[in-house]
Amino acid sequence: MKTLILGGYGNFGARICRALAAEPSVQLLVGGRDLTRAKALASEVGHGSQPVAIDHASEGFSLTLHRLGIELLVHTAGPFQHQGYGVALAAASAGVHYIDLADGRRFVCDFPAAMDATFKAAGRSAISGASTVPALSSAVVDDLCEGWQRIDSIDTCIAPAQTAPRGEATMAAVLSYCGESISVWEQGRWQLRRGWTSPERVSIAGLHDRLGALCDIPDLELFPEHYGVSRSVMFRAALEVGIAQRVFALLAGLRAMGLIKRPARMAGVLNRAARLMDFMGSSLGGMVVRVGGVNASGAVTRRSWHIAADDDHGPEIPCMAAVLLARRIARGHSLGSGASTCIGLLKLADFEPEFTRWGMVTKVLENT
Repeated sequence: MKTLILGGYGNFGARICRALAAEPSVQLLVGGRDLTRAKALASEVGHGSQPVAIDHASEGFSLTLHRLGIELLVHTAGPFQHQGYGVALAAASAGVHYIDLADGRRFVCDFPAAMDATFKAAGRSAISGASTVPALSSAVVDDLCEGWQRIDSIDTCIAPAQTAPRGEATMAAVLSYCGESISVWEQGRWQLRRGWTSPERVSIAGLHDRLGALCDIPDLELFPEHYGVSRSVMFRAALEVGIAQRVFALLAGLRAMGLIKRPARMAGVLNRAARLMDFMGSSLGGMVVRVGGVNASGAVTRRSWHIAADDDHGPEIPCMAAVLLARRIARGHSLGSGASTCIGLLKLADFEPEFTRWGMVTKVLENT
């Protein structure tokens, strides 16, 4: 299947290209505006991979997809927080299956309503949020809470390694909601809290405790309804270097006071500055999902799933769902036509071979 990775030489796109290049059912195209970088990545991954100079913002993008004979498009060119559905619409128009790594709350949550009819008419599949959230996070909740009578709380935290490669687009995405009011399901009702303010201590097996602060991601909106969560859904990010975490809290406070209008404009500067703190951190990152509720036997229960990723392999995690789904489509497994968020499409067991491949350690703890 002729598969285009849009943003294929970026932080996440390159990882997906490396994972799919050797897949026998995939003919890989590395796409982006910079042909030189696309050529370098295609040469590195080999297996007949082809570089393509392509601009998804151009008027003729859909025609280019059709001319190239693309059958599957994996969209990694973020940030998605303020991006429209132009790429998905172009894919549908060209008769192309579509997968994205979006973590923007509105982008992912509104995707099915906006795109379902279009992709059903095209007879193609479109999946949004094929990344850590909500693809992996929902697979973890499904596994931890299988057979439960009720879920009361879901609390997730990601903890990136300080020295792991990071892209400017990711930094811009994070800064886009720094200090913004975020709607959160707490104490059984919707409440407003500000992003990246009031960091709290978080424990993840295999890592030192860190400070974690609220992030605006699709799970906050999708999970309360999808799982019928009675009390709370929370998502935090915990930077390894405490100073960096407090800098984000400071920026959030300044934005809340109206002293900074658009922190995302500082993404490039802050991304470069973060490298200066690498000596204070490590190559170890991780993630935890904690759930509480009533299990199949009627007992009040708490469980947690932890993953630790060393050697700066943490950024592989956001790429895994897209890789798994791309392989399925390329191998001829139908995901049906229409558009959906990436909840319920993958099981935790589907990710396990990928965790093992990268030497990641997972653990489930009871009553934590």
